[in-house]
Amino acid sequence: MDAVEKIVEDFASDIAMSPFSSGTRLRDMIRAIRACKTAAEERAVVRRECAEIRAAISENEQEIRHRNMAKLMFIHMLGYPTHFGQMECLKLIAAAGYPEKRIGYLGLMLLLDERQEVLMLVTNSLKQDLNHSNQFIVGLALCALGNICSAEMARDLSPEVERLMRSREANTKKKAALCAIRIVRKVPDLAENFMGLASSLLKEKHHGILVSAVQLCTELCKASKDALEYLRKNCIEGLVRILRDVSNSSYAPEYDVAGISDPFLHIRVLKLMRILGQGDADCSEYMNDILAQVATKTESNKNAANAILYECVQTIMGIEATSGLRVLAINILGRFLSNRDNNIRYVALNMLMRAITVDTQAVQRHRTTILECVKDADASIRKRALELVFLLVNDTNVKPLTKELVDYLDSADPDFKEDLTAKICSIVEKFSQEKLWYLDQMFKVLSLAGNHVKDDVWHALVVVISNASELQGYSVRSLYMALQTFVDQVTESDAVDAVQLALNRYSADVTTRAMCLVALLKLSSRFPSTSERIKQIVSQNKENIVLELQQRSIEFSSIIQRHQSIRPSLLERMPVLDEASYLLKRASTTQATLAADKPTPAVTPGGLKLPNGVAKPATSPLVDLLDLSSDDVPAITTASTATAPNDFLQDLLGIGGINSSTAGAPSSASTDILIDLLSIGSSPSQNGPLAADSSPPAQVPIASVIAVAKMSDTYTAGTESAPAVPQDMDLLDGLPSNTSAAVPKFIQLRLDPASGNIVPASGNGSVTQGFSVTNSQHGQKPLAMRIRMSYKVNGEDRLEQGQVSNFPAGL
Repeated sequence: MDAVEKIVEDFASDIAMSPFSSGTRLRDMIRAIRACKTAAEERAVVRRECAEIRAAISENEQEIRHRNMAKLMFIHMLGYPTHFGQMECLKLIAAAGYPEKRIGYLGLMLLLDERQEVLMLVTNSLKQDLNHSNQFIVGLALCALGNICSAEMARDLSPEVERLMRSREANTKKKAALCAIRIVRKVPDLAENFMGLASSLLKEKHHGILVSAVQLCTELCKASKDALEYLRKNCIEGLVRILRDVSNSSYAPEYDVAGISDPFLHIRVLKLMRILGQGDADCSEYMNDILAQVATKTESNKNAANAILYECVQTIMGIEATSGLRVLAINILGRFLSNRDNNIRYVALNMLMRAITVDTQAVQRHRTTILECVKDADASIRKRALELVFLLVNDTNVKPLTKELVDYLDSADPDFKEDLTAKICSIVEKFSQEKLWYLDQMFKVLSLAGNHVKDDVWHALVVVISNASELQGYSVRSLYMALQTFVDQVTESDAVDAVQLALNRYSADVTTRAMCLVALLKLSSRFPSTSERIKQIVSQNKENIVLELQQRSIEFSSIIQRHQSIRPSLLERMPVLDEASYLLKRASTTQATLAADKPTPAVTPGGLKLPNGVAKPATSPLVDLLDLSSDDVPAITTASTATAPNDFLQDLLGIGGINSSTAGAPSSASTDILIDLLSIGSSPSQNGPLAADSSPPAQVPIASVIAVAKMSDTYTAGTESAPAVPQDMDLLDGLPSNTSAAVPKFIQLRLDPASGNIVPASGNGSVTQGFSVTNSQHGQKPLAMRIRMSYKVNGEDRLEQGQVSNFPAGL
């Protein structure tokens, strides 16, 4: 005791006599730096002070070494280099007095780190100080070692730390345990040296030692499986005892936090219990009682208590707890959702998202509270609650949950509507069992948040309506009511009014307005009486600043005014879209998006064959339209004239359908592989593939015109050539005509000039045009071609087109 008093007196006298203690020079430097108005002035002051410190170091002035080191630490905290003062730290550490060592160790921890080579020189001083008789000097050495210890220092000084963990001084034990944590992190092989010591420290009464020991045990479990098994056998009883004692302890001022006895020790012990009980049924069973006691006795009206309860819930959900204990934990999270603190509600939602995989029914009981969180003012809570609601949806509760979300959609913030609509659409698509309910929900979402709905959602809706013929009338009425006020009887003019209203709506985007123009064009053919009015509405966008709308307006006006003959065939009813193919394409696109950075595996010839464009990277629209390649081989047989309307007709209006096979055609021809840039549509009776066979030429009737083509097909593959395929063409009457052809990418086509541009009537003459093709994939893919001819008969514009996919085998 006399020695301690003497040390304290020496320390006080040293502080009083030291030039550093007065703080005049350090205080003057701080005052001068704070008085600087610019960064340049501050740098000038720092340079001047650093120059004075360098001069003092070179002159080895020991009296002011304290002061210089304190000034260097302040300069270092401002971000300026102070490496020139590192050796001064070592000199102060090597001094005999406590004040010098204190400044020296503080400078060591601030100015150096474990990567500095200078640190190797301090190992011997640390070893000496760890064996010092003064516990305060030992504490300084342990504190420094716990902050900057390297792997080499850990191996050299580990025996001293082990010895100090057996000390009778509480502060020394605590600091030695904390220093051991750093040693175990740097050298995991030394974990076995501290297992027994850590277990023995759990029997102490001092809370500081207990917190350090529990943290050391946690680090040992992470570093070594052997340590984990050892602590499971030897520490469970001690941890349960500690948790019970601290939970039942009376008021202690030194450990009390807002009426809770040492919440920090609570949380540390619960974390260690979670690690020890994970995957171990015996340990978990031993913990169940104390965890239930903590969960029920801890009040949730204080923040410290909520922290303990949350950690207790995490421990219960992390170990092999009983079902009743897990229900108790989920109920605690349900209470958290009613708390006014946003942080508590957020962590509760996070924990419930993990708990739903363990006990879904228990989480379902708090569904109402979770739905209220979706309407919270805090954006992070809304988003997290929405994700949790999405996980709660099943076949039994999909309708009430969807109704709640759709009702909230009208009043939701604009920033939140995109996420909300995406989740609602995902829920409806995933769990809808009735098409009528699916359509109703989609119509509501489109009405309330149409601009926030993604394109693939309404694409899927179009596919569903196309395949549900019995619901198409209901769909049209519902969509009309969404655009216009309900009336008893809808006239043709009312339908145009509805589309015009949507076209002129200020909130409509470019895609919506383009669709409105398409709809008006189709209505002009469906309702001839409104054709003149529609022409005026469409013409209003001829000078639109948006190029897409301007182009559509000009083209559609031209169709309405100048091309009356082709308008009915151009605006034929769309074919029924293949729902299965669309879903396959959509799934493939989703997978490609999720794995965009992963290479796509090659599809073997005998493997899965997808529709054209599904598994290909995104290309420009022009390339897509001209992409005639496909894995599907065209039919070799000659198609009949009863081919379905969608065999060769691609929709100019922007809605691409998947062609369905005809009754008389093979299934391999169900997917049309030719997408013609030149096609502007024709009626079903006008479409028919042009025959090409080795047999005598056949005549294919197309509407009122009988056309038989005579083509000179020279096939070139390497040095080989195939004979020409003769065919004749006979037109009833003719004026100047134009022929265009399109082929897949793997075929090179060269058209020769036509022999003339007028075909005499009654077979009195003919016009021939030769072409040559080169098949780069000879033997792998057959020849395929699409031909279009435009001409005039008796002054009337005519357009004929056809697909030639039945070239003789082997070409």
